[in-house]
Amino acid sequence: MKKILILLTLLCSISLVPTVSADVLPEFDDNEPVVTIRHGEKATYFEYRVNGKLKEIKVKPVVGKTYYLRPTEEGEFQRFEDSSLMLPKWILFSW
Repeated sequence: MKKILILLTLLCSISLVPTVSADVLPEFDDNEPVVTIRHGEKATYFEYRVNGKLKEIKVKPVVGKTYYLRPTEEGEFQRFEDSSLMLPKWILFSW
């Protein structure tokens, strides 16, 4: 009998909890980087754009070290070993 009363109480309390729905989607800041990931046969490419402008491309080859390509003023790309963007790069879980 006690189990039935507890069950009924829980069911009634669940139906009384108001549901929350978002009518408006959250707005994103224009200064936040947009990352586009493209998978190729020999590498994976991460394009980082801020305000729609390409800032750098992270190239993660299947074999070899990861490197970064940054556009120059001449319209070409220069290769670097480290990223120049100040992005949070925390590792929460790894196995």
